[in-house]
Amino acid sequence: MAPYLIRRFGQAVLLLLVVSMIGFAILHLAPGGPMAQYAIGSNMSQEDLDRIAQQLGLDRPLPVQYAEWLWRMLGGDWGTSFRDGQPVLHVIGSHLGATLQLMLTATLLAIFLGCWIGILGAIRRYSVFDYLATIGAMVALSIPTFWFGLVTIFVFSVELGWLPAGNRETVGDGSLLDMLHHLIAPAMVLALVETAIWSRFMRSSMLDVVNQDYIRTARAKGLPRFKVLTRHALRNALLPMITVAGLQMPTLLGGALVTETVFTWPGMGRLFLDSISYRDYPVVMGILMFSAAMVLIGNLLADMLYAVADPRIRLG
Repeated sequence: MAPYLIRRFGQAVLLLLVVSMIGFAILHLAPGGPMAQYAIGSNMSQEDLDRIAQQLGLDRPLPVQYAEWLWRMLGGDWGTSFRDGQPVLHVIGSHLGATLQLMLTATLLAIFLGCWIGILGAIRRYSVFDYLATIGAMVALSIPTFWFGLVTIFVFSVELGWLPAGNRETVGDGSLLDMLHHLIAPAMVLALVETAIWSRFMRSSMLDVVNQDYIRTARAKGLPRFKVLTRHALRNALLPMITVAGLQMPTLLGGALVTETVFTWPGMGRLFLDSISYRDYPVVMGILMFSAAMVLIGNLLADMLYAVADPRIRLG
C-alpha cells in the first residue's frame, strides 16, 4: 500500500498546484479587485491608492504575486485578510466549526434516511413504495437547493413559526437545545439531495447483492429472511457505499455554500461568498485550497476504507 499512497500523494500535490494556479489567475483577472473598494466613493488620491496597492502586494506582476503567495503558504503562512487584517487561518478556523457541524448532521441524516429508503425499495421492488421513492428522489435531485431553503423558511418559519429563519443560535441564549433548534432547517435542506443520492445507490447495490448465488443458497437453507438480509445481503451491499461517501464531498461543500447563505449560517460557505464580494483574495484562496484538500483526502480515505472492508481489493 505504501507505493500507492506515495503515488496518490504526488498526484494530490500536483492537482492542488493546478487548482491554486487556476484559482489565483481567475481571481486576479476578474473585473474589479481589492483596490476598487478604496477607489469608489472615497477622496483618496492616486498616491494613496498606489501606497495601499504596494502594502497589499498588488503592484507586482501576477506571476510574482503567485510565487510569493505559494512560497508563504508552503511555509504555513496563508496570508492576511484584506478585509479585517486577521490571519487567514484564524478567519477560516473561526468558521470551520459551524460548517463541520452542518455537514456532519446533514450527512448522518442523509445516510440514515437514504439507506433505509434504498433497502426498502430493493426489498419491495416495483411496489408503490418503490415507485414513490424513485419519483421523490428524482424530484429532490431536480429542486435547486436555494429554492428549497427559501420554501422551508417560508413554511416552517414564517407561516408555522416552528423553526428559526436563520443564524446558528439566538443572541443571548447559545444553549445546546437552541443550537439544535437552529440546526434542523439547514441540515434538512442540505441533506435533501444527499438522501436522494444515497437511496438510489443503496437500492441499486442491494438489488445486485440479493440476486447473488450465496443469497439464494442462504434462503434455500431455510435461514430467516431478516437474518439473510441483515447478515449476508446488507453487509455486502454497504461496501460500494464507502466509495459513494467519499465522492459526495464536493456535493456537500457546494450545498453547504448555498445553504449557509440562505440561512445566514456562519460557516465557510457564507464566508467564501462574502470574501468574494469584498475581493478578499487571501481568504478566498485559503478556502479554495482547504476545500480542494478536503475533497482529495475524502476520496483517498474512501479508497483505503474500501480496501480494508474488502480483502479482495489490493491497492498498488
